[in-house]
Amino acid sequence: MRRLWSTLLLCGCLLGVAAAEVWGAPLAGLSPPEEILLVGVERKGHTGADASGLVWEVLRLVFEPAGLRVRTGTVPYIRAVGLVTRGDADAWVGAYPEETAGALFPKWHYAAEVIAALGLSRTPEPRLEDLGNFRLAWMRGYAFDKYLPRLQRYQEIQRYNGSLAMLRLGHADYLIAARAELEGVLAWAENPEAYRITDLTLLPLYPGFADTPRGRELAALYDRRMAELVRSGELRPIFARWQQPYPFD
Repeated sequence: MRRLWSTLLLCGCLLGVAAAEVWGAPLAGLSPPEEILLVGVERKGHTGADASGLVWEVLRLVFEPAGLRVRTGTVPYIRAVGLVTRGDADAWVGAYPEETAGALFPKWHYAAEVIAALGLSRTPEPRLEDLGNFRLAWMRGYAFDKYLPRLQRYQEIQRYNGSLAMLRLGHADYLIAARAELEGVLAWAENPEAYRITDLTLLPLYPGFADTPRGRELAALYDRRMAELVRSGELRPIFARWQQPYPFD
């Protein structure tokens, strides 16, 4: 009987270890899990649904040499933030610094993206310093009023469907977003020559971690690895391969 109980106890321990490894939970103390789940909006060439793209490649180089297998998921932005704050994902990507309360942002950005304005070709070409003179719209969850100067009239939209009609009907002067997103919106237009995308500024991009012991440890690991990679120059070929500006010069 004693041998039977010893065998059952050993099996239970092994099953507990296996479950911890499957679910990515720390096995002891606050050591990093063996898997990290990163989520974000799908953007071609950046965060592809097939796990391809500049951002996923950079973050795999950050985490996988440290022993963490990277899993990725593409979901709408608000849902990505919610998954992290509920503890169902480890970090979301495409965040601007301190834009979400209750989240943890590291010191290092991983890229910088062009923020642009999509409007009708016949409207004045906007400049960054003049944006406050126009009626603006952007996707709910983005906090461009924190990063762009002197904005006065703006609204949040729930989805990009209908945004071109919003511009045509004069309900807003410009749609503000990353250039990559605006190019996707413009691809739906029947007459794309009726619209114009104008680059405004560059904003650094960060991962947003949950403000938990696990999130703090992952953020510290991220900062440590990013410092090493920038110092060694290992990231530069990735940006060159994806034809994106190198954001660490």
